[in-house]
Amino acid sequence: MGTKIDKLITDFLEYLEVERGRSERTIKNYDFYLRRFADFAKHPAPEKITDDLVHRFRLWLNRAVEGREAATLKKSTRNYHLIALRSFLKYLARKDVISLAPEKIELARQEMREVEFLEADELDRLLIQPMKLGGGLVALRDKAILELLFSTGMRVSELSKLKIENINLSRDEFTVRGKGGKLRVVYLSSTAKDTLKEYLSKRRDPSPFLFVGHDRAKGGRGQTGGLTPRSIQRLVERYAKAAGITKHITPHTLRHTFATDLLLGGADIRSVQSLLGHASITTTQIYTHITNKQMKDVHKKFHGKSRRA
Repeated sequence: MGTKIDKLITDFLEYLEVERGRSERTIKNYDFYLRRFADFAKHPAPEKITDDLVHRFRLWLNRAVEGREAATLKKSTRNYHLIALRSFLKYLARKDVISLAPEKIELARQEMREVEFLEADELDRLLIQPMKLGGGLVALRDKAILELLFSTGMRVSELSKLKIENINLSRDEFTVRGKGGKLRVVYLSSTAKDTLKEYLSKRRDPSPFLFVGHDRAKGGRGQTGGLTPRSIQRLVERYAKAAGITKHITPHTLRHTFATDLLLGGADIRSVQSLLGHASITTTQIYTHITNKQMKDVHKKFHGKSRRA
């Protein structure tokens, strides 16, 4: 029989699933992080979770190694453990279970994440690859996927879940369900809309999903499941390689490219936050150091004036 903290962790994970609607992946990660804490702390009673205990756990995380190369845990991974623990403590407080106050847990300061995105010429080369390398239904599907990722900035998990009924091709917009079940509107470029329309007009399978596998042996029939995020990632990587792009390109790179393109075009950061479906403006601000046109103009106007004189 498990200890009290083990039971409370299980209750918390069920709460995340049922009441908060968190994804299976999030719940799995929280389960791992919290069980790791419980094991480290020797399954303490909630009231025994103290500042000192959390401090010792942080020291252990700092020194812990993982993987075959015995690398220390990344700072972001260490923070994920603390985020899970803080969320668990908030849950305990709501349930009037005495334990450490969640605000006592501070996250480690992280360096600003460097964002990888495609330059205009790289994007152009990528988007033409499906039709350049072959024709037919698969090429049309893949071009539609690439155009849709860039046009909407959708996450690959959102794209893979789309069904044909979600898309109204008489309009240039549709609603997508993102992280935490939140709804947002995304917009289709004319190219994305036309490619999608052509792809769907040639589909003969019964699947309700927008993007499916087309097994030549089955003539494209009888398949009902949608493409998985991993399948979409593989096709993006394949076309990036064919386009001669040496960066590591993923579907998320196209999401970064979407955001960067908007900001370079003059969009305000709050609008970009809404279009990306970010809960916090802080997440969107990772793009601003790349796209701060005002600073570029200041540099161009004032830098080197004394030398020119």
